[in-house]
Amino acid sequence: KQIQGKELSFNNILDADAALGTVLEFSETAAVVIKHTNPCGAALSQKSLADAFRKARASDPVSIFGGVIGFNRPVDEETAKELKEIFLEIVIAPSFTAEAKAVLSSAKRLLNIRLLEVDMGRKDEGGYDLRRVKGGVLVQDFDRGTIDVRNCKVATKRRPTEEEYEALDFAWRIARHVKSNAIVFTSRDRILGVGAGQMSRVDSAKIAVMRAQTHGLDLRGSVVASDAFYPFRDGVDAAAEAGAKAVIQPGGSIKDEEVIAAANEHGMAMIFTGMRHFRH
Repeated sequence: KQIQGKELSFNNILDADAALGTVLEFSETAAVVIKHTNPCGAALSQKSLADAFRKARASDPVSIFGGVIGFNRPVDEETAKELKEIFLEIVIAPSFTAEAKAVLSSAKRLLNIRLLEVDMGRKDEGGYDLRRVKGGVLVQDFDRGTIDVRNCKVATKRRPTEEEYEALDFAWRIARHVKSNAIVFTSRDRILGVGAGQMSRVDSAKIAVMRAQTHGLDLRGSVVASDAFYPFRDGVDAAAEAGAKAVIQPGGSIKDEEVIAAANEHGMAMIFTGMRHFRH
């Protein structure tokens, strides 16, 4: 239900759907930032929704301008005060408190922000992904693939630590929603760098590293998720050089042994999911 703001455009709806899909990955208090259907910021918090938003915003404080924000908890006054400082297109959440609504309608410019309330407990009844092509329509099941990272194959000599497993789970959940070739660097509770939609996987890795460095985010001790297998070791080398210590990827390349060897050389832990996302 739209409770404030201008009429939703075609692209607004696509971005809002992307925000909803991403934030529903998490049971913990979460905030996501979407730009052109890709998550450029996301974070979890055990403190508050406002804290989750501040961390998500810090993932990419530039790209958030004109972005779409998704929450999986009701927006309160503290969070609304953070939101009002930024130009946003849409905020989507289960609900908004009366105090939050007052904050987000307290100035003329804020009245254009589209506030959407969504029942986040409702199951998706469609279950299909449709794409128009010349002469017809492609129909396939949604990407619903889920994994338990602790049951994934450990491909390297070193196993992930418990903290790394938590971070790998977070990174893999985000990677599902990033356009391929997708490379995502994270800690256990926030995005640190995203490379999306590049024709070369190593280019996505380099972009993710560059964006983290641009925003002053330290990748030392981070983990990295690749939505499809690494075709060569160069992507792993780039991640290790940036400071990543663990990798999650599908595996299945004819160069797997080369990629595993690279991870072992760098002292990294690497797990294989046995499934890919490959969002187009």
